[in-house]
Amino acid sequence: MEGERVVLDASVVVKWFVVEEGREEALAIRDDYIDGRVSICAPHLMPFEVLNAVRYSRRDLEPSTLRAIARSLALYGFDLYPLTGEYAELTAEVALRNGITVYDASYVALARLLGATMYTADEKLIALLSEEDRAYVAHLSEYPSARRQSDGR
Repeated sequence: MEGERVVLDASVVVKWFVVEEGREEALAIRDDYIDGRVSICAPHLMPFEVLNAVRYSRRDLEPSTLRAIARSLALYGFDLYPLTGEYAELTAEVALRNGITVYDASYVALARLLGATMYTADEKLIALLSEEDRAYVAHLSEYPSARRQSDGR
């Protein structure tokens, strides 16, 4: 996919499959990805986190539904990054500097490494970030609506 690179954490992508607050903005990013306006990047673990969150979102979740979501995530063809080299080192630094999980730090570090914006629905994570790291992170509600308005959405 061509277009501006954005890093999405699992809290955003989960909203594509679960009806919850922020779903409209999350679907706008998905639509922009499908239309080639943005390129979605994430740590290699993102699909696992999404599946896990969906799995625990409903008690009555059918195995076939979770399998379909797993297939869907694979078909999107996101740019997924393995934790190696400079990326691994930066992830460790971000985790320790902010007192956050390595999982969360991997998204922030990837945004820094790519010079991209990371979108998250996790307000607690944003509140924990240093000013230096916060510069690369935006709340899902901050996703530019101009993209949606330019084509009548």
